[in-house]
Amino acid sequence: PFCSSRKQVSSVNVSRLALALVPHAGLRLSIDADLGISSAPPASKVVKKLSILADLQVEMNLEGNMELVTSSCKPTLEGTGSSTEEVERWSLSFAICLDVAKLLLSPNQRLFSLTTQFPITPTCQVQYVPLAVPMFSEQGIIISLQTTFQVAGIPIPLPVSPVPFSMPEPASSSPSHLTLAFSEHFYTSLFFALEIAGAFNMTFVGSAHHPETTAPLSWQMGSLFQEDVPVILQAVFRSSPRVELEEGRAALKLFLTIHVGAGPAAFQSFLSVSVVSVPWEPAKCALGACQVCPGSLPSVPWEPAKCALGARRALGDAVLQEMFLPTIGREVPAQLNEVLSEGIFLPHISGFTYTDLSVAIHRDYVLVPCNLQLQERLG
Repeated sequence: PFCSSRKQVSSVNVSRLALALVPHAGLRLSIDADLGISSAPPASKVVKKLSILADLQVEMNLEGNMELVTSSCKPTLEGTGSSTEEVERWSLSFAICLDVAKLLLSPNQRLFSLTTQFPITPTCQVQYVPLAVPMFSEQGIIISLQTTFQVAGIPIPLPVSPVPFSMPEPASSSPSHLTLAFSEHFYTSLFFALEIAGAFNMTFVGSAHHPETTAPLSWQMGSLFQEDVPVILQAVFRSSPRVELEEGRAALKLFLTIHVGAGPAAFQSFLSVSVVSVPWEPAKCALGACQVCPGSLPSVPWEPAKCALGARRALGDAVLQEMFLPTIGREVPAQLNEVLSEGIFLPHISGFTYTDLSVAIHRDYVLVPCNLQLQERLG
């Protein structure tokens, strides 16, 4: 809204707006517009061509957020005139550059949303924090994010990554707007945070007469007692879970001890079973739900607890294997899947949604190419 003592801008028609990547520098915004300039007092309106070139850079503010700023702004208005008109031209250019800076308010608000805390469970949150300003290259823009987890509002120290992670070189150019790269350490840290939050605490209760959960375990154990005694399985982590990524597949290493006992007054342990690993599909994490494959668990050694109460003598090894493995193979993945059923929030900016996602599992990392769609803003 520029107005001087002699002329005023009565209309603006933007005919072209483009944003280009400038390698090793930032972005360049170019705008072409037609200005309707009227004289004061009112006379015939003159339409003049306006061109704007503005260079944009990304900086880190004090709050740790990325912020777009203008490093230069060069408006060009066609035509020449008297010295008075040149003064008006300079004033108009100054006003235009202020308006260009205002154009960045909305994009910056969206950039700030990148560091929002996203819930995983009611007590566990994830946050993606930029490590530095983005890198601009011929291939695109690379942003390095560090993942932090909070449990009950308190940041937790994560396991130390064995090697720094950087964006892998793509084998070929991708038509996708965006490619997300997640390190193997990211998934290990995720499961570590969920373990600290107690999300994987498991207790399965069955009954000799109501064996809905642990049949046929309840029937076998119930034969040791005259009354209807609940059979209980408790899962305890001996150490933090670990994720191993190979080309095209993934495994979740669980170090659990399953205590089998009876109640109800006090838990009396009959047996301890160590679970080593289960198959896993991290691809579904990006698509909405991380999935642990159900079924039998490989590498499940067992050893009787110190206080066996006759169970070790009454039941042979084969019977124990037959009793416990089906229950553990069914219930442990089911509990993990229930925790992970909502999926994990991917780093994103408000107003944008991911579309056309695909997932590729590679050794030590997972790639998620996708497109971005801007949601329509009403009002």
